[in-house]
Amino acid sequence: MSIVEEAPPGGRAESRERRPGNVPGPGRSPASRAAADARARAAELRELRQRIHDGPGAKATEAQHAKGKLTVRERLDLLFDEGSFTEVEPFRRHRATGFGMEGRKPYTDGVVTGWGTVDGRTVFAYAHDFRIFGGALGEAHAQKIHKIMDLAEAAGAPLVGLCDGAGARIQEGVTALAGYGGIFRRNVRGSGVIPQISVVMGPCAGGAAYSPALTDFVFMVRGTSQMFITGPDVVQAVTGERIDHEGLGGADVHATASGVADFAYDDEESCLADVRHLLSYLPSNNRELPPDEPVRDPVDRRTEALLDLVPADGNRPYDMRAVIEEITDDGEYFEVRELWAPNIICALARLGGQPVGIVANQPRQLAGVLDIHASEKAARFVQFCDAFNIPLVTLVDVPGFLPGVDQEHGGIIRHGAKLLYAYCNATVPRVQLILRKAYGGAYIVMDSRSIGCDVSLAWPTNEVAVMGAEGAANIIFRREIAASPDPEATRAQLVKEYRAELMHPYYAAERGLVDDVIDPAETRAALIGALEMLRHKHAQLPGRKHGNQPQ
Repeated sequence: MSIVEEAPPGGRAESRERRPGNVPGPGRSPASRAAADARARAAELRELRQRIHDGPGAKATEAQHAKGKLTVRERLDLLFDEGSFTEVEPFRRHRATGFGMEGRKPYTDGVVTGWGTVDGRTVFAYAHDFRIFGGALGEAHAQKIHKIMDLAEAAGAPLVGLCDGAGARIQEGVTALAGYGGIFRRNVRGSGVIPQISVVMGPCAGGAAYSPALTDFVFMVRGTSQMFITGPDVVQAVTGERIDHEGLGGADVHATASGVADFAYDDEESCLADVRHLLSYLPSNNRELPPDEPVRDPVDRRTEALLDLVPADGNRPYDMRAVIEEITDDGEYFEVRELWAPNIICALARLGGQPVGIVANQPRQLAGVLDIHASEKAARFVQFCDAFNIPLVTLVDVPGFLPGVDQEHGGIIRHGAKLLYAYCNATVPRVQLILRKAYGGAYIVMDSRSIGCDVSLAWPTNEVAVMGAEGAANIIFRREIAASPDPEATRAQLVKEYRAELMHPYYAAERGLVDDVIDPAETRAALIGALEMLRHKHAQLPGRKHGNQPQ
């Protein structure tokens, strides 16, 4: 295009051609030169951003894909709503020297940080890029994570960590270790303030493994993610045991044996889809209520199927998951630690559109008894729900604590006390439903009225007692039974009398330990009604720094 510049005093106007993208010559005005220079710099910025986005190169990306792993950008695209991710500090580079580090200063320093939206709600994230320094943590890398953790806490939004790193960056020495310390401190400071989720998608070894352990939920992917404090080589050197990475700290190991992982998946795509699904049940922070959803399933829907699902005979097993499916909205729930301590179920679901945490004994596994692992699993889940204002619904069918030398020596007393402490400390709405057995100390621990549940309901098949009728009769009437000419007949008669006197369905209700005995077909409506009544519950604990929870 042709432009005419204003003539200087006493001079003559000049006309000259300007082509888009040309850099102004010496004779052009300062404004023209600045505009063209700005365009050039903007183009340079776009090019640099694209290079940062593409990462270290095609070869490194191919190597990542060859391991069955997605790149850091592909993972973030799956986690966040399309086009919503805003990156923080993409131009950050380390300042380390020695060991060849001064010649290797890639942008991002091996971690991508920022925020975006998940179903329209703000979520923060950091994601290791294994293609750069193996995702190892150095000073700049750690400072980026510290910043995004601080932003998440300040904004009151969930934090998701996508872990795929080789631990501390050895070339940077102790500063890398200090970086981990800063992460751990922020994990603890944010605990119970914002939801924190760790998604392990590669190696997570040594000190790096402690950050996921400090967060609320841990996701892992089979075949590609491992977590351990000391690797197979060190284990063999110290103990002589031979084991590979997957056998030592793979997803199935932590989902079934150690209980470190809450969820395990066959691929990254389904893993990240469930991270998004989990977030849909959670509030952004501890000052908000969890998000309701429109109710399609009628709140007064009768649950007639429960009459056939649960046998009246307390010795016959059934699947508690079928009960949960029958009472929840559209039969949907999201189970936590499904493969670990299967004798108790912990799940997030909705009742009347409102998110709830469900804790339920599972009669199909060990008759639904409480043991060390079940107590730990349920205690942590109860604490999480209480921290983030998620009401608790407890479904009780428990014959007691698991007896045995291993359990006693393993500390069943202190582990069982963890669940007791968690319930007693919880201030969220708490509703108990007794389906069948509720015996002894396990009845008390499973959110009984005596430890503070708000509403206690029971089916007409309930048996609330110190122990089963057979065991009680054997103790109370042992002399009569021993002296009888027909001990078995006498025992059977005395068991029947004990059951009729002290274990009939209305015994606990008559003494105010159960608020109502309900028809199983009215279970859904009764639970939703109780939760709606408690929606604005306000309870306050005594002023204290913190309690001394059983360990």
